[in-house]
Amino acid sequence: MIWYTAQRLLWSVAVMTITISVLFCLIYVIPGDPVSMALGPRATEAMRSELMTRMGLDRPVLEQLWRFIANAFTGDLGTDMWSRQPISRIALGALPHTLLLATLGIGWAALIGIPLGCWTALRRDGLADRLLGVFSAVTIALPSFVVAIYGLLIFSVQLKWLPALGAGAAGDIADQARRLILPSFAIGLGWVGFLARMVRASMIEVLSENHIRMLRAFGLRESRIVLRYALPIAVIPTVTIIGMGFGSLLSGAVLIEIVFNRPGIGKLTYDAVMSRNFPLLTGCVLVTTACYVLCTVAADLMVARLDPRIRKSL
Repeated sequence: MIWYTAQRLLWSVAVMTITISVLFCLIYVIPGDPVSMALGPRATEAMRSELMTRMGLDRPVLEQLWRFIANAFTGDLGTDMWSRQPISRIALGALPHTLLLATLGIGWAALIGIPLGCWTALRRDGLADRLLGVFSAVTIALPSFVVAIYGLLIFSVQLKWLPALGAGAAGDIADQARRLILPSFAIGLGWVGFLARMVRASMIEVLSENHIRMLRAFGLRESRIVLRYALPIAVIPTVTIIGMGFGSLLSGAVLIEIVFNRPGIGKLTYDAVMSRNFPLLTGCVLVTTACYVLCTVAADLMVARLDPRIRKSL
């Protein structure tokens, strides 16, 4: 397990290094330059020179790349062009809002999708199984921002059951929780059907194994066989999907946070794009990528912990 953990950590470092290098190369690939994009066409040469020096763009390219990678791994993401505050402080201040939203979204999707997939696997080719197939196709095909907009129209505008915008008053946990219902519903709905289909397919495969037939031959109750012996094996592939899904929800929260006007790393990324704040945009992308890589590594380690065959195959 120690060797497997070391391998996954080295893989994550390699992925982050490649990501940082690609982001650095984008500075020279995109049309124009970040200084012109930030200051606009009316900027004087003195203003351009001052900003280039502040951003370190007047140094040699290889030195810029090395400093960019070294600073990123030490947590120094630079300084915001407008507020002059550390980007790491700004990004980490917005990250908890997105983490909470993604956790609730993938959490309620797993709580519903895993039992639903297990239940339909026991009723294979029945009416419930066919309905699940239709439900999964519809929810997976629906974009999350469409669900968010219609959720606002129905539950906030028409029925007036839930608040529409914002993250709630500071310190008011009840208000904050009510304002999380619609965003978490919109971001997690598509994962309910996806996880249910994954668990269903895995459960059907596990129930056809020889050791399950042996347990039935010994006369164990079907509920005990399913809950004690089949389900723990069937959910192992789903753990990886949940980890990857959590990471993708962090990057996919941009539209949800814009629709609901919620603070978070997605809204911060959007604001950085609109204000042409290239250092802040780069910092937000790096923070999101780091969270995605950590979620993937954590899911892989959990799967390896649950399934010794993965560790033994190394």
